[in-house]
Amino acid sequence: MVRRNVPRPTGHALACLAAIALSGLGQLTHAQEGDQAEVDKSPAPIKLDTGPVQGIPATGDGDIHVYRGIPYAAPPVGDLRWRPPKSPVPWEGVRPTTEFSKACPQADILSQVIGEPMPELSEDCLYLNVWTSAPGTDAKLPVMVWIHGGGLSFGWSHQGDYDGTNFARSGVVLVSINYRLGALGFLAHPWLTEEQGVSGNYGLLDQVAALRWVQRNIAAFGGNPDNVTIFGESAGGTSVQALMASPHSKGLFHGAIAQSPWLTDTNYGKLGEAKGRIPSAEASGASWVESRFSDAKSVADLRKLDMNAVNAAQQANYNVQVTIDGDFMPDHVLATFAAGRQQNVPFMAGSNTDEGTAFRFAMPFSTIEAFEGAMRENYGDHADALLKLYPVPEGGDLQPVLTQLITDTWFVWPTRNTVAGMANVTAKAWHYHFSRDWGVGGMGSFHGMEIGYVFANLPSMVTSRPEDKALTDAMHSYWVQFAKTGDPNVEGLPEWPAYEPKSDQHLVLDAQTGEDGGIKTGSGYRKTSIDGLNKIWAAANDVSHE
Repeated sequence: MVRRNVPRPTGHALACLAAIALSGLGQLTHAQEGDQAEVDKSPAPIKLDTGPVQGIPATGDGDIHVYRGIPYAAPPVGDLRWRPPKSPVPWEGVRPTTEFSKACPQADILSQVIGEPMPELSEDCLYLNVWTSAPGTDAKLPVMVWIHGGGLSFGWSHQGDYDGTNFARSGVVLVSINYRLGALGFLAHPWLTEEQGVSGNYGLLDQVAALRWVQRNIAAFGGNPDNVTIFGESAGGTSVQALMASPHSKGLFHGAIAQSPWLTDTNYGKLGEAKGRIPSAEASGASWVESRFSDAKSVADLRKLDMNAVNAAQQANYNVQVTIDGDFMPDHVLATFAAGRQQNVPFMAGSNTDEGTAFRFAMPFSTIEAFEGAMRENYGDHADALLKLYPVPEGGDLQPVLTQLITDTWFVWPTRNTVAGMANVTAKAWHYHFSRDWGVGGMGSFHGMEIGYVFANLPSMVTSRPEDKALTDAMHSYWVQFAKTGDPNVEGLPEWPAYEPKSDQHLVLDAQTGEDGGIKTGSGYRKTSIDGLNKIWAAANDVSHE
């Protein structure tokens, strides 16, 4: 698809999106028990490759232990700003891991809206957290590594919904990570390319560094480094897809789950080559630097900039892109999956029915004429094909059309294509469609709503309903089983068929609230629209698409 000037999520929009998702699930807070009494209840310190660490019991469960704020890379500050992550610095003595780390620099809109305290910000933010039931043992438990969402510009590893206690109760070692965000994590610039050969993707390289840390250290927590599953939602799903497509991550994980991956043809850009009206990643980065820091004449000048000044500038007008650099990211992720060049590991992915409700403001058209005019400007010769896929009935309501367009083009389209692309490798894939609707505020099954079900961290107001408790138990079990075995099917739950392009089956994840509710198999989810979008994509990019 070609969207030369398609409205896309700004920093403010993405923060509001995350806020809507999390506020819909209810605030979950988890105290940080850092006092000596709690430390005394913990097992003996465990030895990592950088030194010993001491954890504490998880909130409300003395059988689960949490290790907060473990450094997995050196602080990316000073001369290490805008460089690939370096090895963490070893320490002497036992390091107490009782406090979560600072968050990577970002705007505070997300915190304001969801009512969750904003962590202190610092460029020294490359830390991770571990929840486990078997520290210091040879339990060889499956490992799951959570990558948070937020448009690659917002979020932190210890948001309330991401508490890993329930995964640990289910026999999983759960790891959650921070990674560099915004311009600090994704700036591509000719100066940086000249220095390093490539530039951009620093936040994704952080994720690789965290996975390498897992390989070196997770056995100390009772985890199995030979059974690691990565999973993430929204930009976390974008990250999962990118890691699947990158040769840098080969051998670092053994299964992958992408929940509502956010992927458009505008959040990927080639390092030094423009495509249509989409500038190269280097040109975008150079334009941002010139507009915000015109006095900077070198990389050294950029690295001397105050963190707060960079953070303010990236909030103002920096559009994050994954850079197709020929190194970390050899090609667009969809092209990689279509060619069967992705990691050959079991893959699970899906989206929610009403992803677009949280992004309605991204297409602020009030009339059919304005909508069609914008589509003709943005899609050029392909506009007629697009408008046939998303017609507005004469005198009809435009808003459902805009919501469905966003849902399909930002989430369903990349999800279905990456799942279908798994037919090009030997590993199996499973496709889901989350459709639970609480009937609140016209949001439907909104973006991010499934996270609380997956983590089994829904508030009691939800789990007090038997149908939602059952859906939570089922989804959590499917995810855990996938981590344990590479196949989500669990005895006693509805069968989840592996994806095959011919049958095009998926699992509907819904609460049993009526005749059409419940968990059941479906097929052909949004097939007509996605097939049509694929034809537009193929024509715009001069490629064939089966």
